Amino acid sequence: LLLVEDDRAIGQGIRVALNTEGYTLDWLEDGLSALHALRSEPFDLLLLDLGLPRMDGFDLLRQLRAEELALPVLILTARDGTANRIAGLDAGADDYLIKPFDVDELKARVRALLRRSQ
Repeated sequence: LLLVEDDRAIGQGIRVALNTEGYTLDWLEDGLSALHALRSEPFDLLLLDLGLPRMDGFDLLRQLRAEELALPVLILTARDGTANRIAGLDAGADDYLIKPFDVDELKARVRALLRRSQ
């Protein structure tokens, strides 16, 4: 799994939660680094914040889909408006979770996306 999250406290919390479930999680803090990583190695799932330095989450997602890099994407963001959720899904996300979120819900959504992608 790849997490792209620039808030260190949130990133660490997600890492601990998913590691305890047995997932291996790489963590990057900006969109451009994530794009390079996704081009060079396969990941089973992308957990993506939208407000990122160097390349925001929307731009990263559009680029991934333009390059036909097929992997499930779960957006994790504080952008709560309906328009933002629609934009994220239309840009190619498979699911959208609003911060703050319950860690058990995050785990359930990760399981569901991985199950559907196998």
